[in-house]
Amino acid sequence: MESLIKQRAAALGLEACGIARARAVDPAAVQRYRDWIDSGGNGCMDYAARYLDVRDNPGLLLEGARSVIVVAMNYYPARFQPQDAPQFAYYAYGRDYHEVMRDRLQQLAAYIREIAKGGDTRCCVDTAPLRERYWAVQAGVGFVGRNNTLIIPGKGSFFFLGAIVTTLELQPDEPCRLTCGDCGACEKACPGGALTGGKPVDASRCISCLTIEYRGELPEWTREAMGNRIYGCDECQRVCPHNRNAQPTTVPELQPSDEFLSLTAQEILAMDQPAFSHLFSPSAVKRTKLTGLQRNLHHILKK
Repeated sequence: MESLIKQRAAALGLEACGIARARAVDPAAVQRYRDWIDSGGNGCMDYAARYLDVRDNPGLLLEGARSVIVVAMNYYPARFQPQDAPQFAYYAYGRDYHEVMRDRLQQLAAYIREIAKGGDTRCCVDTAPLRERYWAVQAGVGFVGRNNTLIIPGKGSFFFLGAIVTTLELQPDEPCRLTCGDCGACEKACPGGALTGGKPVDASRCISCLTIEYRGELPEWTREAMGNRIYGCDECQRVCPHNRNAQPTTVPELQPSDEFLSLTAQEILAMDQPAFSHLFSPSAVKRTKLTGLQRNLHHILKK
């Protein structure tokens, strides 16, 4: 059954699939997360401190949970924005990953219930209080790098993660025990200084977090740090040696439109709500809203 699940995942365009036994999160990992929250490392992301008990035990997401199936979907672009245009993180080039991944997970979950002739499933795409990177490591999909992203050996980190919690007892894969070692390229390149010594990210210094999640006027120091980024930041991934051979995604929904790739600063500043909704309602960019996007652009233009 495990082989059939992985074959079906690959057929759905998911480039990695691993299985972990559903059980309480390791106490050391729990403590590291608590320490991060207690230190304010989550910055403006208040939601990261909610449902801590559920984050520590997938059995609270689905009664009788026995296994966690973790999958990864490549989002590395085949085409890029011009370098002098206001920059968006690669993950936002195509359709909203929540929708794209959820569709694939629901198809995979339906297939699992069919071949298993029963068993409950719950699909989780980022919004559920499930620690995707932790479970990806447990499922042998990859390891968490010094830039705090999940790195898949031989493929890199430009991947969305999704998970299916199930009551089925599946044979687990061996956890991934690899590490980044002492490379530190991401830490040197981080424009906000959010990465230090392999510790969890300081979200209050992370340009990605600030341009997407932060509400209100941006801190003055971010003006230079942002460069020409107005939605997210890929710098810690762009410099990562594991991404040197990143391959473009083959998922149709994640391909950028010509309209998006040709977007200029002037067009963004002149954009009204209908125009924003036309271009970004199918995209993850809608999270920052038109006001947030224009705020970010105005901020960097004040240099």
